[in-house]
Amino acid sequence: MEGDFIKINKWLLPLSWLYGLGVRVRNALFDVGLLKSESFDVPVISVGNITVGGTGKTPHVEYLIGLLRNICHVAVLSRGYKRKSRGYIVADKGSTARTIGDEPWQMKQKFPDVTVAVDRDRRHGIRRLTEDKSEAGIDVVLLDDAFQHRYVKPGINILLVDYHRLIIYDKLLPAGRLREQLSGKDRADIVIVTKCPADLKPMEFRVITKAMNLYPYQHLYFTRLDYEPMRPLAGGKPRAIDTIGKETHVLLLTGIASPGQMMLDMAPHCPNITPLTFADHHAFTPADAELINGRLAAMPEPRIIVTTEKDAARLAGLQGLSDEVRRATYVLPVRIRFMLDQEDNFNENIIGYVRKNSRNSILAKAKDDNQPKDGDNTGHRPGTISFRNN
Repeated sequence: MEGDFIKINKWLLPLSWLYGLGVRVRNALFDVGLLKSESFDVPVISVGNITVGGTGKTPHVEYLIGLLRNICHVAVLSRGYKRKSRGYIVADKGSTARTIGDEPWQMKQKFPDVTVAVDRDRRHGIRRLTEDKSEAGIDVVLLDDAFQHRYVKPGINILLVDYHRLIIYDKLLPAGRLREQLSGKDRADIVIVTKCPADLKPMEFRVITKAMNLYPYQHLYFTRLDYEPMRPLAGGKPRAIDTIGKETHVLLLTGIASPGQMMLDMAPHCPNITPLTFADHHAFTPADAELINGRLAAMPEPRIIVTTEKDAARLAGLQGLSDEVRRATYVLPVRIRFMLDQEDNFNENIIGYVRKNSRNSILAKAKDDNQPKDGDNTGHRPGTISFRNN
């Protein structure tokens, strides 16, 4: 059920109060204008959260890329967390997970025609993307993990909330995992409850909707994870997760923030799962390679390793992995699926915003061509959102 992964360290609550005081002061400085949020003349969509740990940001950014890439020039701007480089970098064929970060590298591999850049200073990154002649023609910028980066004022602010760790039940750091007060969700135009079980009951949707207590200007969506065929790390024919077989022993190798849902989803197909869990964005070392080699060798046959796309970005070049480990490792891609038949509504809202605010005359014409021809331009089309400040 929702909140089932939450653990509150009550003895740390006094420190959470002190941490929260600092966050309140910072947000207040932005609210009164002493700290400035910058707007841009290009559509900017931010995807992020207010918790420490994974809420599915990368699959949701990839969904937006897939939605928009065929109608406009998309750029993704990320901080490039834990990369071994500094400053503004545009990904190219020579980029690695070390130089731009594992998640940007993953997105560039899946969408080579999309501009992917990293910059800790998001304002500087957006300026470079929109002003550099080499990147001319950017129609929309997707900000990855930028909900707290208030120096940029996005046109659409998307807040992701993990179903298993709903923010309404959590506490501020360090007692809980909230990075700011619950009131921070009020800045969101769209809230998405992620990683929902596929069999979520109608009553549960209603309970969560009421508990989230959103404003009328905010729109709530629910998504779940869907698994695509696994691809061998060493190359070869993909295979579906349901072909693993109940007799196969699986070493689930993860360096992500929240592997719990992945284990739950895989269990019906392969009950013999042994987790080998590292910290989120863990930089694998030769010592880790020895550990992985030993863990796999100690498992009964038949045996395989299943890992995530993000981890595969860091495992591919890891020295010391045995030949058996490389042959036995499968990468499990994930994608999101909207629930409650909400996908078309979400898509219309995103595409409509980009077209309305684009500098591209072709996109603007597409917006005009979609207007009713009978003179009724009141905007009463199904599923249209009026976002704040747009």
